[in-house]
Amino acid sequence: MINYNNKQYVCLLDLGFEIIRGKWKAVILCHLIEGPKRFLELQRITCGVSQKVLNEQLRELEEDGLIDKIIYAEVPPRVEYKLTEKGRELAPALKMIEDWSKKHYSEFIQNIEE
Repeated sequence: MINYNNKQYVCLLDLGFEIIRGKWKAVILCHLIEGPKRFLELQRITCGVSQKVLNEQLRELEEDGLIDKIIYAEVPPRVEYKLTEKGRELAPALKMIEDWSKKHYSEFIQNIEE
């Protein structure tokens, strides 16, 4: 058993999936691969996530060391989120899962603008 954040996991794969589990975490990480993003930009490009849920997901990703929250000393304050080195290391795995989905489930892909 593996203990992390007062929870037990049966293996490292179980732990790894827990870190990115949820509807929005992997999506957020994929968008941050392209570069730093502000909160409202992330909310807009994730299409449907509420402000509350986005805040929670960003906080959890930050606590797990996958993203950094950068607060600029400006008026009004500007906040950006970016991947940490640990988060960037996940990029190939996320891309591999995305490519696998395209290969095996492409018939279900619909153009959102239709």
